[in-house]
Amino acid sequence: MWSPDRRALILGLLVVAGCGLQPVYGPGGGGKRLFGKVRPRDPDTPVDFVFNRRLAERLGPEDAAIYDLDYRISVGVTSQAITPDEITTRYSLNGTADFALTGPDGAVLTQGRVSSFTSYSTTGTTISTLTAEGDARERLALMLADQVVTRLLAAARTLPG
Repeated sequence: MWSPDRRALILGLLVVAGCGLQPVYGPGGGGKRLFGKVRPRDPDTPVDFVFNRRLAERLGPEDAAIYDLDYRISVGVTSQAITPDEITTRYSLNGTADFALTGPDGAVLTQGRVSSFTSYSTTGTTISTLTAEGDARERLALMLADQVVTRLLAAARTLPG
């Protein structure tokens, strides 16, 4: 017997199949055009190092790089929770990454801006607060890198090569 959920699932799959979408890593997908072919700029900060590490995890090592990825990450810190005694107990880290992928001839192939945020608590010891801040910065870099990779994969089918 066909349940309404099963019918909706099959109908949804037929709609997606008919709209021309295809897996980025499947046959004819653009993911193979980027894997191992993107060289990010050299990192300057701890956030950049985490960002580059995540790019390598998602896009492979830059062994056969033909594209250069330039990026600029900016992180702002905002107080989120302040006690009546004016003690901040929580901070928000708001980050953006502006990026541009260039080809062998230096022409910009795709570019954009991604943003995300995370937060951390300051209610523990100094050491725990510093650890929480470092962890939050790392989480932010990972989120920004994942968003950049998603944007690059979305543009991959239009890239030369």
